Amino acid sequence: MAKQKPASRAAARATAQKKSPAKPQAKSSSRKSLKAARAAPAAKPRARAKQRIAISHYRNEDFVPNGLRAYAHYRDLGIADATQGLAQAHVIRLIGPCNPAEVSKLHFHDVEFQMVYVLKGWVKTWMEGQGETLMKEGSCWTQPPKIKHLIRDYSDDCELLEVILPAEFKTVELAT
Repeated sequence: MAKQKPASRAAARATAQKKSPAKPQAKSSSRKSLKAARAAPAAKPRARAKQRIAISHYRNEDFVPNGLRAYAHYRDLGIADATQGLAQAHVIRLIGPCNPAEVSKLHFHDVEFQMVYVLKGWVKTWMEGQGETLMKEGSCWTQPPKIKHLIRDYSDDCELLEVILPAEFKTVELAT
């Protein structure tokens, strides 16, 4: 005996629903989950410390050898104080000529964000997963958290702008 075709599309849908009743139930439960997710209260944003304006004008005497590296002088831009430690920004003047034995130390920084912009000269860097890159005046790069990197070489007039979050962080030197 041959099967009869349903007379209309509505009849065909009704026949299909009788054969597979699990689908409408699955949709119903996923709709309930979606409604519950929409109704859930959003996480409150983390309270940030009040920030103030920071203004820093160029003065050559502000470059001091009080930073992370002995071959660099740093000019603090006042961002750490103005943001109560949220971020740090400074201009780094690398002191030439470059001594590869001193600068080529593999390390990483335990930071949330790090960006470097070449203001003057050039610097040759090596970053894990990227390899060696020559960064010239106007070049900019980010270094993801804890990425292993080092400086290979730099020009005698190299100056870098560096922005880091948070202002206080740990640097870990690695054996090469």
